Amino acid sequence: MESFSGKVVVVTGASGALGREVVKAFLRAGATVCAMDHHESRLAKVGENLPGRLEPFENIDLSHASVVSPLITAVHERIGPVDIIVHTVGGFTYGEKVYELSPETWQKMLAINVTAFLNLAKAFVPDLVAKGRGKIITVGAKAALKGGGKMGAYGATKAALLRLTESLAAELAPEGVQANCVLPGTIDTPNNRAEMPKADFSKWVPPEKIAETILFLASPEADAITGAAIPIYGQP
Repeated sequence: MESFSGKVVVVTGASGALGREVVKAFLRAGATVCAMDHHESRLAKVGENLPGRLEPFENIDLSHASVVSPLITAVHERIGPVDIIVHTVGGFTYGEKVYELSPETWQKMLAINVTAFLNLAKAFVPDLVAKGRGKIITVGAKAALKGGGKMGAYGATKAALLRLTESLAAELAPEGVQANCVLPGTIDTPNNRAEMPKADFSKWVPPEKIAETILFLASPEADAITGAAIPIYGQP
């Protein structure tokens, strides 16, 4: 496994099913992980019995611009400048047709799937630019590539996240920074199993497999990859 010793990695959504696996993967590789989550007291056991260094940042709601300045200060004072940004925060909604879409649903999806990443980028991309190297990995969705019935707000905002990642890749290429987006299909989580009990779980994507792909994209072996949308759909 690639060693990330000496690297500072920001992981958002760190207590989620995917976020936890991403945090663990980087800790196993020796990184210092700034684990960020909007919940409280969910991160204490994530790094148990693992190498690396876990620094929890809880009660962080990245959809609010007001968190940016104090978050930069806290990370820099406790750890230092960031090398890698992994954004796993995201939200899903289903059921409203486009012409029936409520302002509340639209604003919620926009805040979670787009605004949160913009605020994160504003906070820590300058660290990568200053170092002249770094990695940004966002977690989009298969739905970012094609609209689906009754999930227009979700698909549109995940598509926006993908386009923002691609734009960052173009903007940051001269700075030595790579930005890529992974596009999972249905992730095999307890919540998804509960909501779709009749599905064939064997065809879903285990979160640890997505974490492995993210780890690769954060490694020097992926220095030639930027602006990519990586499909991780599981079994057909």
